[in-house]
Amino acid sequence: MSRTSRTLTAVSADGSPIHVEVYGPDSAPAVVLAHGWTCSTLFWAAQIRELAGDHRVVVYDQRGHGRTAFAAVGTEALADDLEAVLGAVLAPGEKALLAGHSMGGMTVMAAAGRPAFAEHAAAVLLCSTGSSRLVDESLLLPMRAGRLRTRITRMVLGARAPLGPVTRVSKRILKYATMGPDSAPERVAECARIVHACPRPSRVAWARVLAELDLDAGVRELRVPTIVVAGTADRLTPVVHARRLAAELPDCRELVELAGIGHMTPVEAPEAVTAKIRELVAAFVNKKEEAA
Repeated sequence: MSRTSRTLTAVSADGSPIHVEVYGPDSAPAVVLAHGWTCSTLFWAAQIRELAGDHRVVVYDQRGHGRTAFAAVGTEALADDLEAVLGAVLAPGEKALLAGHSMGGMTVMAAAGRPAFAEHAAAVLLCSTGSSRLVDESLLLPMRAGRLRTRITRMVLGARAPLGPVTRVSKRILKYATMGPDSAPERVAECARIVHACPRPSRVAWARVLAELDLDAGVRELRVPTIVVAGTADRLTPVVHARRLAAELPDCRELVELAGIGHMTPVEAPEAVTAKIRELVAAFVNKKEEAA
């Protein structure tokens, strides 16, 4: 990962401190990246490496992840935290690209319609995410869809058992659940280190939030140009979610389906995700700056 330009603390609406890292030139166009469930700022390492030379890349740890302490959970808290980050790193009226993976995409949806979102969001990239019915439509278990599969999936995702150390077996399980069948071993290991570092209380608490997720109204409020990216081999948020988002978003510019890629799209297909970030920045963030 590139050398950190600076770190700072954003303070959320309930007083929770949010760990934030900023990479790249202060004068460059801004990109704000929100990671997913059980991950951390480390998840965006490939994007930071490729973008920080000519972008101001902002990453932060969601509450209960990485270096942000655990606090009350819920979609409103996710939106509060993103608002706090935007206020801490962007000047009044400054526009940025907002990109979210999985729960990070849900964060963006939860914040859509808020004043800070309208003030700062020039465009959005949604990766491997959905707005509702996450457990019902999960393909984690090779069973027929129905109440039994939903109940067992809910139990698996919310299990209180510790993940323990990263082992050959745990990497195989993580790869099956979250990555495509052809994922490179080093990328599987990278994701395993990140996921296993997530504290158990946070993992369990956020699993319960995601199981009850309903952000369909937030999708309709997300009125800026948006690209949706999904892996066709995603078991956690199958491609049906991406297709639904693309159909319901007010301004969806493109649906990108990555063949054979699983849930961890920014790590599994970093070139494709980074290219879409660059594309949106060039079209909408730079355009806003030139107009100003």
